Amino acid sequence: MIHNERGAPDGTNSWKKEQARRCQSLFAHVVMAALDDAIHDQKRYGNGIQLIARWARSRDGREVLSCAGIEPNEQTVKGLQAFVEHGITTYFALSGEESKRRQSRTNAHDEL
Repeated sequence: MIHNERGAPDGTNSWKKEQARRCQSLFAHVVMAALDDAIHDQKRYGNGIQLIARWARSRDGREVLSCAGIEPNEQTVKGLQAFVEHGITTYFALSGEESKRRQSRTNAHDEL
C-alpha cells in the first residue's frame, strides 16, 4: 500500500472523511456542553433559556453550530431554548434514561 507524506493511505479521501466526521462530533459535543451549562443556569438562576439563545445567535455560537452540522437559524434557537426549558441534561436525553423514567411513571399512573 502506498502512503502519502502524512502516513495516510494514498486514497486519502476516506481518511479526510473520517477526520471531518470526528471534527463534527467534537463540535456536537461542544453544543451539548453549552446545553448542559444552560440547563444548569436555568435551574440555578432562571436565565439559561436566555443564555442559550444569546449564545446560539452569537458569532461563536453560529460557527460552532455550523461545524456541528446544525443549521444556525431561528428555528434551531427555538429548539435549543425548548430543550433547556425541558430541563433534562443531554446525558439523560441521549441515554434513554429519561424515557424509561417517564414510561415507569406512566405505567404507575395507569395502575392507579
